[in-house]
Amino acid sequence: MKGEDVRRKERGEKNREVGGEMATLYPMTHPLAFFVIVVGVWSLVSGCENDNQAMTQVNNHTRQVERDWMVDTQIVARGVTDQAVIAAMRRVPRHLFMADSGSEDAYGDFPLPIGYEQTISQPFIVAYMTQALKLKQDEKVLEIGTGSGYQAAILAELVSKVLTMEIVEPLAARAKKTLAELGYDNVSVRAGDGYQGWPDESPFDAIILTAAPDHIPSPLLEQLAMGGRLILPVGDYSQDLVLIRRTEEGYQRTELLPVRFVPMTGQAEKGPSTPAP
Repeated sequence: MKGEDVRRKERGEKNREVGGEMATLYPMTHPLAFFVIVVGVWSLVSGCENDNQAMTQVNNHTRQVERDWMVDTQIVARGVTDQAVIAAMRRVPRHLFMADSGSEDAYGDFPLPIGYEQTISQPFIVAYMTQALKLKQDEKVLEIGTGSGYQAAILAELVSKVLTMEIVEPLAARAKKTLAELGYDNVSVRAGDGYQGWPDESPFDAIILTAAPDHIPSPLLEQLAMGGRLILPVGDYSQDLVLIRRTEEGYQRTELLPVRFVPMTGQAEKGPSTPAP
């Protein structure tokens, strides 16, 4: 046995036990072994770098990885279960509705400024309000407070027709351009005060407000179809998200959760012109 060990040592062989079997490893002084190992390591590192670069390029363009993270951690994890809403939130590129599409905060768990003292709502609130409306594909929806156009895009993924109004004209123009560039041809944008709604397009199956009046605008209630739903934040500093459904017996009101939205401006600031039904 000693003679065999000496001969192995002379040949430069080393023994190591792997998985209960004996494996032979050659020293790095062997030219061919050294070349094979170097090439193998370089290929592995290069392949990983190429995969990471490809993933980064894809994410930089569509930011799908961030969007999926947003949906999984901020929306699904908090109880949103409507699969159509979840799918829409995964598809719509939120960062393209920002003034700076490269913003690192685009998929963060908070509202963000979009200029003119307005904001794009927190992703969870967008999903939550949309789910609460229980939308169907053939329905027509009115949005008051277009803002960036992001909520309108989510709605457009779910229903056949969306009409949206924005009191700040530059925001309306920017949202209209963004929505058109993304191919949302089922969305109509109008610049103007949304307090009176859009009478010539009523009735609506659903109406959503993304700014908070201190009362419920009666013209919007009147423009609800029978069975229609209205969701809006109501209040001054302290606000509640309210869901109203029109029925044959009248209007059913449900308070959902406390929220904080920018105030609704324009006629809403003057108080109710007529008592809400």
